[in-house]
Amino acid sequence: MTNLPVTILSGYLGAGKTTLINRLLAEDHGLHLMVIVNDFGAINIDTALIDARGEDSVALTNGCVCCTMGPDLSMALTQVLERNPRPDHLIIEASGIADPAAVANAVLAEPDLGYAGIVTLVDAQNIAGLLADDLVAPQVTQQITAADLVMLTKTDVPDPEMIERLTRIGARAPTAVGDAALSNLLFDIVPLPRGRSIAPHPAYASWQHDSDLVLDRAAMGDKLASRPDGLYRLKGFIRTGDGSYEVHVVGRHVHARRAQADRTSLVALGPADRITRADIQTWWES
Repeated sequence: MTNLPVTILSGYLGAGKTTLINRLLAEDHGLHLMVIVNDFGAINIDTALIDARGEDSVALTNGCVCCTMGPDLSMALTQVLERNPRPDHLIIEASGIADPAAVANAVLAEPDLGYAGIVTLVDAQNIAGLLADDLVAPQVTQQITAADLVMLTKTDVPDPEMIERLTRIGARAPTAVGDAALSNLLFDIVPLPRGRSIAPHPAYASWQHDSDLVLDRAAMGDKLASRPDGLYRLKGFIRTGDGSYEVHVVGRHVHARRAQADRTSLVALGPADRITRADIQTWWES
């Protein structure tokens, strides 16, 4: 039996990994794909956002795929390999704060898996600020330099200066996601030889909330606008008297759209040097 090819999808918080997976699963590529989704925090929000549920997704709930292949990931991979028939291709969506090279090394250690490369997504709207941030820049840079393919999201026409900067720090031919068939881009990668990679990894404070709380719609807007500075990423669902909303916060950017949800469920995080779980809880309760 041939080895199961595995692609690792990386990218810092809010880079658009779930959006890309949804689009990839919807393409007419004729492949039976399987996705292992891992989310930071006890509530697996990403599982709720991915279109392929149940048999086509394996949700891990006890932390990020970060340094080693822990028990939950090992179990998930074993279940994938035991499936009959096996999927044609496995995608591991690493957490936004994961070291993708460490995940790659774990995949290489499994004889029945075939390493098919790291794809790192770069948020074109926020990358300049991330690279200028001394605390997170080493981690973001490591995710970029570890990649076999770097793809820019949230832009149709990449800034030539940003492309040049990404190339200087080690990105391989960075390109915009655009409208091209993702299956052609993702599954035709020639992976780089892998070695052990260790990058500075700041600690993160995480927070989660799950309740039947219903907010006033205006109060929801005020709440998101008044979020503390150290809260970099928030995602999930908020119920309001005007219906439910899917909410995403990435740095300075806030996006909300109508959604179906019967509970208010959120996860949030930021660098522990700048915010604490108590800070986030105080903000939410204020």
